[in-house]
Amino acid sequence: MDLKELKRLVELFEKSSISELEIDEKGTKVRLRKGGVGPSEVSAHRHITYTPPIPHQATVTQTKTEEVTAGIKHKKVIPQGDNYVIVESPMVGTFYRASSEGSAPYVKEGDVIEKGQVLCIVEAMKLMNEIESEVRGRIVSILVENAHSVEFGEPMFVIEKV
Repeated sequence: MDLKELKRLVELFEKSSISELEIDEKGTKVRLRKGGVGPSEVSAHRHITYTPPIPHQATVTQTKTEEVTAGIKHKKVIPQGDNYVIVESPMVGTFYRASSEGSAPYVKEGDVIEKGQVLCIVEAMKLMNEIESEVRGRIVSILVENAHSVEFGEPMFVIEKV
């Protein structure tokens, strides 16, 4: 079982209603358990080497007006038009607006940003993944609240191209 398969297994497990899962495949034993005090437990009896990824480029999509409700307390309307892009989460994880608690957020609504500028962090499997903008523009709306979970493809930001 390689790291990609393990990551996908953990993502599927987190979404499921299963409380415990144990797999023994080709000498690798993985046990996942929900509940208790801490997060899901992952244990493997074979050493797996992992190199941290380079910062992720978030998926950017054009969209028509729609309501976005996942991960936010209030419904927000996404502006319509070719001049707006939506930054979607490239993975399942926890959304953070700043590098650490008490730090200034990477961006605020109204900020003008450059292509490649860090917008947020999505923590997945204890790895902090910086999400960068693929366009130059102005932050119109931040659709997810700090420290809330995000799903793959979930809209996080609305950016107006400038």
